[in-house]
Amino acid sequence: MRKAFICPSKYVQGENELLNLGYFVKSYGTKAFLIASDEDAARVQDKLDATAKKFGISFVKSGFMGECSRNEIARLKAIDHQCDCIVGLGGGKAIDTAKVVAEGRNLIIAPTTVATDAPTSHSAVIYTDDGAFEDYAYFIQNPSVVLIDTTVIAQAPVRFLVAGMGDALSTYFEARASAASYSRVNAGLPCGGGQDGIAPAMGTNAALMMAELCYQTLLSDGISAKQACEANVVTKSLENIVEANSLLSGLGFESAGLAAAHAVHNGLSILEPTHHYYHGEKVAFGTLVQLVLENADTEEIEDVLEFCYNVGLPVCFEDIGVKQISDEELMEVAQKACIPDESIHFMPFPVTADDLVAAMKVADATGKNFKLRKVINIQK
Repeated sequence: MRKAFICPSKYVQGENELLNLGYFVKSYGTKAFLIASDEDAARVQDKLDATAKKFGISFVKSGFMGECSRNEIARLKAIDHQCDCIVGLGGGKAIDTAKVVAEGRNLIIAPTTVATDAPTSHSAVIYTDDGAFEDYAYFIQNPSVVLIDTTVIAQAPVRFLVAGMGDALSTYFEARASAASYSRVNAGLPCGGGQDGIAPAMGTNAALMMAELCYQTLLSDGISAKQACEANVVTKSLENIVEANSLLSGLGFESAGLAAAHAVHNGLSILEPTHHYYHGEKVAFGTLVQLVLENADTEEIEDVLEFCYNVGLPVCFEDIGVKQISDEELMEVAQKACIPDESIHFMPFPVTADDLVAAMKVADATGKNFKLRKVINIQK
């Protein structure tokens, strides 16, 4: 059996860690091409100035326009910046754009939020200029350095942190399903994304254990980490959740596999009201749908519902903006989630569109009932 595991060359997180960014730039040279929106760069400009002065390096700004699109990538690649490395700073789209421009080499990722598990991965999502999904890109290696300043994360809106917990929530359950079905994982894909005649690679035991630790960390530290972020302070629990959202979930999804939860997210993208919700928020509901598909233990589903409710993640359609949904719309969502190349087919049993429609209906009803029980208990 062929197995694969991939990860960044170096992962560092800590308070005011951006002050050390120049140290890592210095390992490549003295100039870094900074791919970041003007707004994100301005949020941390004092730290960028301080690290540039301390380590004798400089940043060439890109004026990132906000979409990881082919036109924006071409514009950035055409800039004759003559830099020694690339720094992707900001949210997921700036980070992914930096990955594509760098093509897997001399790349430092510095997230300003941990709303997804994208920072550590060797893949990127490419959109149209209007923000519609277009394609995936894969590179020869993961980022050289992932550098997370937890002080910056603590100052960001708490919704980003919670959305990241939603993305991380699916990691263990999808990894578990992938392991049971002996499905291929992204870690085994060549840089072009296709198999190129190479046998698919399965996940490693190490990645599965990381995915499980990710889930355990969410349950133990999620609520207190949210409270810390609301107070804009860094605590041990916040540090643990930053690691879970980025490192544990990132390594978990790439090297242990995806399954139904992310496929449901992709299916939900056809519903316009869901466009106003973050990736991780929709993945959280997708996780509940996957558990229903699996006929998971009631206790396990209750644990996930309790966690989602307590940190503020969606548990039903209404929570992702879908007030009403017809059977025809449900089938459209299910059909998109069940296209041949989707990760839903990495479940350890066949899943049809009809199966998924039923699971979404039950997950929605279960989530609504859970919220109703909570309200009744509060009133008592």
